[in-house]
Amino acid sequence: MNTTTTRGPLLAALACLLVGGSFTANSLLGDYPYAGGQFLRYALAFLLLVPFAGPGAWARLRTLGAGGWARLALLAAVGMVGFNLAVLAAERTAEPAVPGVFVGCAPVVVAVVVPLLDGRRPQRIVFFGALFVAVGAFTVQGWGRTDAAGIAFSVCALAGEVGFAVLAVPVLRPLGPRLLSTAVCGIAAVESALAGLLIDGSGWLRRPDAVETGALLWQAAVVTVVGFVCWYMGMQRIGAERATLFSGLIPVAAACTAPLVGTGSYGAAQAVGSALVCAGVAVGSGALPWRARRGRVPGGRQRASERSLERV
Repeated sequence: MNTTTTRGPLLAALACLLVGGSFTANSLLGDYPYAGGQFLRYALAFLLLVPFAGPGAWARLRTLGAGGWARLALLAAVGMVGFNLAVLAAERTAEPAVPGVFVGCAPVVVAVVVPLLDGRRPQRIVFFGALFVAVGAFTVQGWGRTDAAGIAFSVCALAGEVGFAVLAVPVLRPLGPRLLSTAVCGIAAVESALAGLLIDGSGWLRRPDAVETGALLWQAAVVTVVGFVCWYMGMQRIGAERATLFSGLIPVAAACTAPLVGTGSYGAAQAVGSALVCAGVAVGSGALPWRARRGRVPGGRQRASERSLERV
C-alpha cells in the first residue's frame, strides 16, 4: 500500500487509540457530574474547532436542509451524548467489560448495515476481519458481572457506536471532516446541557478541580478535536465499514493505558486479544497484500474478494 492508501487507516487507527486512552481520563472524572463534564468537553472542542471549520462553513451547513440538521442532531444525541450515557448506565449494574464487549461488536454490525443501506452486498473480507476484531475485543476485556439492565444499556451503547459511523456517512461528503466535527460538537454541547438540567438539576455543572481540569482538557483538545477529525478523515478515505474495524483498538488502548493510573493490568489475555484485533484490522482493512500473496486463479480470473479490495 502506498502513502495515499495508508493515510486513511493510519488516521482511523490514531483516532481510536486516542479514544481508548480517554477511558483512563474518564477514571479521573468519577466524581464530576456526567452531563456537565460532557458539556465542557464538547463546548471547548467546538470553540477550538471553529477556526478550522474551513471557508464557507455556514453556507455549506445551510445546504443540508432540515433533514441534514436532524441527522446531525441525531448523530450527536446517539453517537456522542447517548453513547456515553448508555455506558455510564450500564456500568451501574455491570462490570465495565460488559459494555466494552458489546461495543466491540460494532465493526460486525457496520460491516453488514452500511453496505445494505448503500444497496450492495457486504464484503466477506471486511466481515471476517470484523469477526476477528470482535473476538479480540472480547479476549482483551473478558466478561463480567451483569444483569438484564446492564445488558440492555450495553446494547444501547453498541447502537451509539454504530450510529456514530452510520449516521455520519450522508453528511460527511458535503461538510468534510473538520466542519462535521465542529457541528456535532456544538450540537452535543447543547444536548449535554439539556440532559444535565433534566438529570442533575441545578447541580449539573460545577468548577472542576486541578485533576478534573486536566482530564477534561485532554478529552476536549486531544480526544475530541484531534480524534474526531482524524476519525472522519479516515472514514472519508476508506469508508465506514473499514474505518469501524479500527474501533477494536479502543479496548486495546484502554488496556494498555489502564496500568498507568492503577485501574487495571495487562496480561496474557490482553496480549492475545490485542493480536487478534490487529489481525482482524489488517485483514479487513486491506492492509495485508492479499492479492500479491494469493495470486490469480486459473484462467486469469480474480476472485471476488480480490476485486472488492481493488475498489478501496
